[in-house]
Amino acid sequence: MTYQDIFTTELEGKKRGGARLVDVRERDEYTQGHIPGAVNLPLSELAGREDEIGPNTVLICASGNRSSQAAAYLASQGKTGLLNLSGGTAAWVREGREVKRGEQP
Repeated sequence: MTYQDIFTTELEGKKRGGARLVDVRERDEYTQGHIPGAVNLPLSELAGREDEIGPNTVLICASGNRSSQAAAYLASQGKTGLLNLSGGTAAWVREGREVKRGEQP
């Protein structure tokens, strides 16, 4: 594994450090509620769009499962510096943190 799992408590620090947040859920899931600052790049569209992902990217999904799949795939394509949000958006919401609704920020 060439990516690192992080937890919601670490996310703000990563954002301040310049990390890019990429939500890999499908568009309808993303528009229903996403972590502020996250852009949507569905896992189903990731193949062929790998060049949109650079180092210091936090991958996010609902639970951390699809984002870990995305991280593993991207790592197999030579991408480095990837972070996976363990617990995903569900953990973020459970902690009472803010979510944005609608399209891209």
